[in-house]
Amino acid sequence: MRLIPCTEEAHAGAILAILNEAIVNSTALYDYKPRTPESMAAWFATKCANGFPVIGAEDDNGKLLGFASYGAFRAFPAYKYTVEHSVYVEAGHRGAGLGRTLMEAIIAEAVARDVHVMVGAIDAANAGSIGLHERLGFEHAGTVRQAGFKFGRWLDVAFYQRILSTPLNPVDG
Repeated sequence: MRLIPCTEEAHAGAILAILNEAIVNSTALYDYKPRTPESMAAWFATKCANGFPVIGAEDDNGKLLGFASYGAFRAFPAYKYTVEHSVYVEAGHRGAGLGRTLMEAIIAEAVARDVHVMVGAIDAANAGSIGLHERLGFEHAGTVRQAGFKFGRWLDVAFYQRILSTPLNPVDG
């Protein structure tokens, strides 16, 4: 297994498959319908325009097994040092440490890019993701009860954050 920067050309289809599996079979994403191939162009364009990394994990045959990324937390300028991250692993490879490897890589990338706070929005019933985040130093920052409705039930979303040591010299504006 190796970590690589993902590109639209090489990885959009695999990322789409991983996301759509999570949409259809879990509450990891609060979407109802699978995303279209066309949606990936806008997704990658946003990542590229804002300098947001997409880190993938490939097996020895070049198959994408999972990915991690981050994006803007909120659209106001003073949030410029805060990002919301995500990590997704292909269903057949969950529970083998790949999520941790991807999270460690995206945290390192955030530090390198002077991010100060990383936020994960996690379905409150997702004990595996919550445990992973806690093992990586994330702390519970609050829960929005009944924030989503999927699979015929209300879903609570828990926010976990990790404060990083960067940037060394933050500035307004």
